Amino acid sequence: MFQKKPAHSARPIRSQTEAMAGSTFSVFGADITVKGDVHATADLHIDGHIEGDITCASLVQGEGSEIVGAITADAARLAGTVRGTITVAALMIVKSAHIHGDVHYDTLTIEQGAEVEGRFAQRRAGAQHAEGEPRLMLAN
Repeated sequence: MFQKKPAHSARPIRSQTEAMAGSTFSVFGADITVKGDVHATADLHIDGHIEGDITCASLVQGEGSEIVGAITADAARLAGTVRGTITVAALMIVKSAHIHGDVHYDTLTIEQGAEVEGRFAQRRAGAQHAEGEPRLMLAN
């Protein structure tokens, strides 16, 4: 009725380095300060201070964080301070965000209360804006 379990597990134990190699998400904690560019194929969550350009698949920025440099990503959710150009396909700027720089986007969501000092430009492949044509339209 009761069977004795085998002494060894059928699944091999991996080292921490092997486990991290398959990781698709990296976190920069609030106590981290980086001076230099950050390039990642993984998604990033930044709560610290970055002085340099960031290139990644997806970026989540915490409220207390600051990024001084350009951001390039497929998707981003910005909640802290950014001083630099932002080029993102899908961008969400939450109410706690303070953006100082130009924003290039495909889709854009801005929560009421967010502060942005810069220009918005929708990225449209091959399309040119006619003189006087609005670059950003807000709907109620």
